[in-house]
Amino acid sequence: MARPDLNLLVTLDVLLEEGSVTRAGERLALSPSAMSRALARLRRATGDPLLVRAGRGLVPTPRAVELRARVRGLVQEAEAVLRPVEKLDLATLQRTFALRGSDGFVERFGPALVAEVAAAAPGVRLRFLQKTKKDTAPLREGVVDLETGVIENTPPPDVLSKPLFTDRFIGVVRDEHPLGAGTMTAARYAAARHVHVSRRGLTAGLVDEALQPTGHRRDVVTVVDGFGAALALARATDLVATVPRRHTANLRQGLHSFELPFRAPEVTISLLWHVRLDADPAHRWLRDRVAAVCHFDDED
Repeated sequence: MARPDLNLLVTLDVLLEEGSVTRAGERLALSPSAMSRALARLRRATGDPLLVRAGRGLVPTPRAVELRARVRGLVQEAEAVLRPVEKLDLATLQRTFALRGSDGFVERFGPALVAEVAAAAPGVRLRFLQKTKKDTAPLREGVVDLETGVIENTPPPDVLSKPLFTDRFIGVVRDEHPLGAGTMTAARYAAARHVHVSRRGLTAGLVDEALQPTGHRRDVVTVVDGFGAALALARATDLVATVPRRHTANLRQGLHSFELPFRAPEVTISLLWHVRLDADPAHRWLRDRVAAVCHFDDED
């Protein structure tokens, strides 16, 4: 069965509104002969004359009267689909967004983000998810709307990104830890017992690469998969945790932090999303809010 020409809906809508082939043609910028041919096609498609002569004018048939409201509605819906989205109304927006981030991101930036979103768009709900591995599939499948993290490899073409902030690593120990007093040196730092953070269970990383030129090597005795776990161990033991400064600001409360006695490695935290959401006004608004919160909430 041949697919109907949907352009005829617009023609039918104008014909039924005008009740005149001539006036309908003028509105559609069609000649009288082209308009007559269009009416003939409509009659064949619907199996009804639609407009019949009555004296000098045309009157709609019962079928045309029946179709008038339906056709008008269809044309209006089609025009709305093909029209740029209207201005975002945050006051009436009802939406749930899933945000996936590394350990510490919610603790550090979540409170400010939740407060700002609630004040501007009370109908928006945020669902924070813990990132257990680097994988863009949740973004592609729509399970996650936004993700934060360090980009190690170039994302696939369908995943977009924006840098949020640069973070540097610092050392963290419990209060009254021996490293809390005196001059910090690479030798003192390396000689301590360390907890290392690695989701893949590795015993070395960026910090060890940065320490290597000093000729020293960390004594890593424990490996955990998150900053929160590393800091919990540092709080209760003599282990040294080396973590990103801004990312863990809230998690480090009550602990002693110190600058590394060598060139501290830095990482750039980025915001990632799928290309299908790039033009979505509500999603764009949330991306801007995340970026603003991260920019404003900067620890000197």
